[in-house]
This record gives sequence, C-alpha cells and structure tokens, in this order.
Amino acid sequence: LFEKLEEKTLRYERMLNGALAGSVPAPDAETGCYAAVEKIRETAERALSVGEDMLPEDYVNALAVFSYGYGWLDCGVRSGLFQITGDRHLFTI
Repeated sequence: LFEKLEEKTLRYERMLNGALAGSVPAPDAETGCYAAVEKIRETAERALSVGEDMLPEDYVNALAVFSYGYGWLDCGVRSGLFQITGDRHLFTI
C-alpha cells in the first residue's frame, strides 16, 4: 500500500512541476484578469513548496497538497487564464 501511495504522490509532484513549467499567463499583465492568474499561480507554487517540505515523512498530506495545487492550475487553463506551452496531456482541456 505504501508503495502505491509513494508512487502516486511523486507522480502528482511531477505533474504539478510540469504544469507550472508548461503554462504561461494568457491575459495581458495590465488587465483585471491578470490578478486571477497571479493568485492561481501563487497558490499552485505554494502547494508545490509545501508538499515538497512534507516529503518524505508525510506522503498522504503531500499528495493532497500537490493535488490541490494542480487542480487550481488546471482550472486556470480550462478557464482560459493560462496558455499551454508544454505537455498538453497534463491538462484536462
């Protein structure tokens, strides 16, 4: 059971890393929508940092935090606030 948890947690960490690296803001920095982009990106980056700090002691909560951050970023892509510049398979578009 632990091996599956470890594998899934590390996979979500990689997915969140890839999603952050493979997306850029879509709206112009001078628009009102850009504030939402900053909030989403900040939330995803913070989730990655917090999750990494939890490893290797707490895989359950690290997985939850990685999933949370990934969900925020995926929602931003789906809503058109981010453009995909990397692996499109990381996003549910």
